[in-house]
Amino acid sequence: MSASPLTPLDYIAAGYWQDFLAGRPVAGGMAYEAELHHCTLDESLASLQRIDTLLSQIRRDMIKSGTWDEATLLADERYRNFMVFLAFYAGRVLAQQWQYTPHWFGEFELRKRYPALPLLTDDFYQHMAVVYHNDVEDTDKPNATDSLFFALEPIGLRLFGHIDRPFQAVQGGQVASGLYQAVSARLPNAIDSHHALPIATERATKEVTETIVPRHSRQSIQTNTDAVNHTSYNELQTTPEVVQADTLLAKTASSTASLTAPLEAPSAQTASVKSSQTESDTIAIKPIIKPAVKPLIKEAPTPELFSQLLIELDEIEVPQIAGKTEYEQACKILDQFEQHIAKQEKPRAQVTFSQQHLAAKQQALLKLQDAAHAGNSAAMLRLAMYELLGEGVNTDKVAGMEAGVEWVKQAASKDDSRAQRLLSKLYYQGFGVPQDMTNGKYWLEQAAKNGHAEAASLMSQWQQAQTLISTQKQEQHSLKRYQLLFAVIIVIAILIFIIV
Repeated sequence: MSASPLTPLDYIAAGYWQDFLAGRPVAGGMAYEAELHHCTLDESLASLQRIDTLLSQIRRDMIKSGTWDEATLLADERYRNFMVFLAFYAGRVLAQQWQYTPHWFGEFELRKRYPALPLLTDDFYQHMAVVYHNDVEDTDKPNATDSLFFALEPIGLRLFGHIDRPFQAVQGGQVASGLYQAVSARLPNAIDSHHALPIATERATKEVTETIVPRHSRQSIQTNTDAVNHTSYNELQTTPEVVQADTLLAKTASSTASLTAPLEAPSAQTASVKSSQTESDTIAIKPIIKPAVKPLIKEAPTPELFSQLLIELDEIEVPQIAGKTEYEQACKILDQFEQHIAKQEKPRAQVTFSQQHLAAKQQALLKLQDAAHAGNSAAMLRLAMYELLGEGVNTDKVAGMEAGVEWVKQAASKDDSRAQRLLSKLYYQGFGVPQDMTNGKYWLEQAAKNGHAEAASLMSQWQQAQTLISTQKQEQHSLKRYQLLFAVIIVIAILIFIIV
């Protein structure tokens, strides 16, 4: 099958890139062009991390200045050009990884070639996509979308995503929280040999808000998830990432005969779970199972905000003086519920349990509450999670939300870095508390000071972005001074010429 002819967007993408390299302004102008040059766009994956950091800083600055308005900015041609350029660049980097020439389709071509795609005519983020490898063009399946990348979606999410502004991917699943994450999920080694599923993948242990900030890597090189966010929660995140801690040994199971009822399902909907149990219909006592990374098709049952907390409670050890026995006994039962919920492909609120199991869970929550009252910060955090999810000891949701926030604050005041990181997310996202960027940054700093690896990485990324912006402002200030000095010299020279 011959290659498809070039589209208008192919010419525009090439023009944008050539103009950028030559230092020429694009038609209509482009916001943050100087800052992009400081990001060193060398077509590497690392350059996408730098772009994510810049986007997070831009979001933060707009919020502080009161100009953070998506509709207003999308009406500004300079901002639209800025986002379109970044999309072109991300497509260029991705296609290069596949050793392929990127091929861009606008809305007209997309509707003609992919009639099954649920495109929204008024959605700016869906009006163009790039084909980054030849899986579509060299086959007879024109409706296959494995090689399509809607690059504007992660840009929009990073700049404007939050709890009340979720982004739904055209191809299904969740939108990645940054360009680095979105591109990394589509690299050749991240795709199965048949390309049977959408390419977007999410690291199972992470991804809001934040704000800040889906996570795809736990290596020493971190992803940029800083700033504020959202549904995928980018705050002074991003996006970036957590240095992997050694997995801790599982807690030794203790005898709690009164809390060991099996989690069998009371209806046909959960019959398959029951059948997978042991012959005695009991669930083995073991730590929460973290599922392996797999293509992200549906939203996880538990919000990322809390799934990450459960991981940190398991992986980050904070010494406890009191309530340790009660906490372990409660977790022994609650972990069984979390294992069961994690297997479901629906929100946790829709997962049903028998009255017997709910009674066992309530008893475990009371033990957790006893440990929290005794001063155990881990118990405070786990109890806070259930209260914030509306599953705690409080039957009133408002009271539960308030109690959950208070438990997080108490744990944070005890210098528990996990609590301080969670509290920073709550403030960034406005979850349970009024959104407050200053408090969000303060608690992020405290978490970093107390050894939270992810928080420390985010603060480092934020400081780098601050340095980048500060350097740019200094250069602009120096340029103005030189221009003024040059003007003065010209005036003096003219006066001397006239006098002489």
